[in-house]
Amino acid sequence: MFRFGNPTYLYILLIIPLLIVLFAIAQHFKKKALAKFGDMSVIEQLMPFVSKSRPLLKFIFLSLAIISIIFALADPQFGSKLEKVKRKGAEIIIALDVSNSMLAEDIKPNRLERAKQAISKLVNKMENDRIGLIVFAGDAYIQVPVTSDYSAAKMFLSSINTNIVSKQGTAIGSAIDLAMNSFTPESEMEKALIVITDGENHEDDAIKAAEIAHDKGITIHTIGMGSPEGAPIPLKRTSGQDGFQKDNEGNTVVSRLDQAALQEIASVAGGVFIRANNTQTGLNKLFDRINSMEKKDMEEKIYTDFEHRFQYLLGIALFFILLDIFIPERKSKWFKNFNLFKINE
Repeated sequence: MFRFGNPTYLYILLIIPLLIVLFAIAQHFKKKALAKFGDMSVIEQLMPFVSKSRPLLKFIFLSLAIISIIFALADPQFGSKLEKVKRKGAEIIIALDVSNSMLAEDIKPNRLERAKQAISKLVNKMENDRIGLIVFAGDAYIQVPVTSDYSAAKMFLSSINTNIVSKQGTAIGSAIDLAMNSFTPESEMEKALIVITDGENHEDDAIKAAEIAHDKGITIHTIGMGSPEGAPIPLKRTSGQDGFQKDNEGNTVVSRLDQAALQEIASVAGGVFIRANNTQTGLNKLFDRINSMEKKDMEEKIYTDFEHRFQYLLGIALFFILLDIFIPERKSKWFKNFNLFKINE
């Protein structure tokens, strides 16, 4: 298994494009300054030891050294010891609504982004529980299979948007059905499904699906994103916001929280309903419920020892730095006439 011990250092890689731009600008102005003295073909003859390629080569070596150092700072690690460990935990799947109505801004910055922020905080609090993530709109898809790899779950969570599911709608029943089949088969661990949506279900019988899930030992909690008064759905274009979604008659569509439906889903599946607002999303209350669940022993194979490999990258960085130091920008008078590929006739 491979991982970075300090992955935040990888953001420093963003300086590399900036360095490339600065180098290109510097070369442009250098060439422009020389052109002021006359014809470049004549100037080049007056400066026989000036090299066109060596500054670029030295820049490449220096850039590779910087990249190697940044990866070394991120501390690459390889798992070296795989052991079976026993933990007490539960399985939790979060079904997140990604339909366009989740872009409504009655909860700031909008319903979807606020839900993602809350899920990220929930994952940060988890220790031994396993988590899965489902996204749904008109259809439902597994975004993260049930796992104890919280870093992977947060990484996939950050990439979620309303374009991830092509078919629009809000098929809560499909999300529940998919979740039922996504828990670990024949596992005795407690199972909970958290549905985060505005509740405007237009596709299927979510109540029936919740009853079946409860019969299979799955508790369903619901979090309602939005307000009963509702809010219009912004239409985002490449050029920015371009008004709001309208119906066939040209009226602005207002997305409202269907609180009653979400309360009924939670009720028939032994869970609780929590309405989110601008001050809290309710996941903290649900986390207390999750902690009160009966935790079962589960056996997993995990890497318990990791070997650091940053020293190899530092060695590579040192190699490129030495190349940069020992290769001069100007041609050597001893080798200016030397051409390995020259053919004497």
